[in-house]
Amino acid sequence: MRVSKKAATIYDIAQLAGVNPSTVSRALTTPGRINAKTEAKIRAAATELNYRVNPFARALPTGRTKMLAVMVADITNPVFFDVVRGAESAAAEEGYTLVIAESQESSINEADALERITPAVDGVILATTRLDDQTIQGLNRQKPVVLVNREVENVSDVVPDNLPGIKEAVEHLAANGHKHLAFLSGPSASWINIARWEALLKFAVAYGMTIVEIGPNEPNLEAGSKAIERIQASGATAVFTYNDLMGIGLLRAAAERGIKVPKELSIIGFDNIFGSDFTTPPLSTIALPLVQVGRNAVEAVLRQLDSNEDVVPHGSDLQTAFILRGSTGQVKA
Repeated sequence: MRVSKKAATIYDIAQLAGVNPSTVSRALTTPGRINAKTEAKIRAAATELNYRVNPFARALPTGRTKMLAVMVADITNPVFFDVVRGAESAAAEEGYTLVIAESQESSINEADALERITPAVDGVILATTRLDDQTIQGLNRQKPVVLVNREVENVSDVVPDNLPGIKEAVEHLAANGHKHLAFLSGPSASWINIARWEALLKFAVAYGMTIVEIGPNEPNLEAGSKAIERIQASGATAVFTYNDLMGIGLLRAAAERGIKVPKELSIIGFDNIFGSDFTTPPLSTIALPLVQVGRNAVEAVLRQLDSNEDVVPHGSDLQTAFILRGSTGQVKA
């Protein structure tokens, strides 16, 4: 039978070190305020007792738990690897810890998880949220919120500029003789899905090309694979997919059907996730600076906490870029 051990407190440390509890508190929360020899004795006692700071106890006098929540739509999607890594790096530099939660592409799951998490954190980062605008605005009135790849009035966001990367990609296809494009779209509730479609439509028209939207679809490998018949029926010679996972799924389906990529079909994904260059052929993609997106999101939350600002204005200096690999080429003669 496991015996439950009571966690050590500052009073236990004070008794072991032979000092007052208030001295222990100063030594552990604001180093340098007391005699160095005494501080060393206190830290040695804390180590011996395996003392750990309780973030909720610390929040009582400061109002801060030093924790931030990051909500992702699908934790298995590699697009979040670098976003979380960038966020973790920026949070750690300021003494914060990240709490990661997953919605599984469900607004209901997302709302339920946030209801449980929000009271315990100082701010929330919503990456590819599926919540509606009103729910996000309500959450923002409780705690500082920063959105990734989403814009909502009166809520801070980090949204890299889609236009540079999309323009480069469409120019590349035009230069290689493509005239008929398709966009294999993602979830209907995705704000960035609409933004990408509108940018693709704009540049396709500008370059005298036709384009058709095929969707909505789940943003995963299976959806990319299942779309192959609709892609063929559209007559498109080049396809943009909502994300790289769908692009990889489409590549697989093309190979199974004997469709040569890029000779018979060019494919371009979005995000430049880890592994997008492991395919045969490697997937061309529109890259986002994912690590910096994560860093900027944390920095935006902390700016609001430190300055008591309600909103960090819309706008980001981050940009997308087209990464040319083997899945795009000239139209078949």
